Amino acid sequence: DVQLVESGGGSVQAGGSLNISCVASTDTYSHYCMGWFRQAPGKEREGVAIIDSSSSAIYADSVKGRFTISRDNAKNTLNLYMSDLQPEDTAMYYCTVRDMDTYSGYPKNCAAALRAGFNWRGRGTQVTVS
Repeated sequence: DVQLVESGGGSVQAGGSLNISCVASTDTYSHYCMGWFRQAPGKEREGVAIIDSSSSAIYADSVKGRFTISRDNAKNTLNLYMSDLQPEDTAMYYCTVRDMDTYSGYPKNCAAALRAGFNWRGRGTQVTVS
């Protein structure tokens, strides 16, 4: 199993910025598809950003232009830099991993694989914007 530990959440005022991180306990981190999703109380889970093994990224329309996902394969770390935060960004943010070898769907890409599900997920870090 892969252990994922998120950090960096907190409370900020609208318009502020935060960087949240996720460290993965795996030697094969660089091969995995990674992503962040968020969930607010009473709301559906929402995919925020995805990054594949070549560091190509996809963003939800709601965060495009404000959030940046990145990965540091040498440190097994996934980051999400969030700027111009708004109250509607308030949620628990979760780091997820998809092992593409476990995905047999179509199209065979990171976005489709993570939409279908994830292999491992962290416990989350809370982001509150007021």
